[in-house]
Amino acid sequence: MMKNTDVLERLAVLMKERKSADPNSSYVASLYGKGRKKIAQKVGEEAVETAIAAVDGSHDEVIAESADLIFHLMVLWADMDIRPEEVYAELARREGISGIEEKKSRG
Repeated sequence: MMKNTDVLERLAVLMKERKSADPNSSYVASLYGKGRKKIAQKVGEEAVETAIAAVDGSHDEVIAESADLIFHLMVLWADMDIRPEEVYAELARREGISGIEEKKSRG
């Protein structure tokens, strides 16, 4: 039985596959073709849109914008050859650590 969270794994595979796709037929491939700067810009745009939706108090809009943000973040990860497991491992490493202490450790 497939869980909703499995979609992240399927998206990660798709992002890698789209690196070699035709930019005229694939939005992800077109982002790769525009370069990392454009991909990073899209991540920033989606983060701002998510924040604005949150300030507006729109539950459904925050969900939609969050999905856009995660999608574009995953494009960036794939562009940089970052596997989702690496991000999950970093989150697991931080689990149980005070956010204040974790920030101090980055010094």
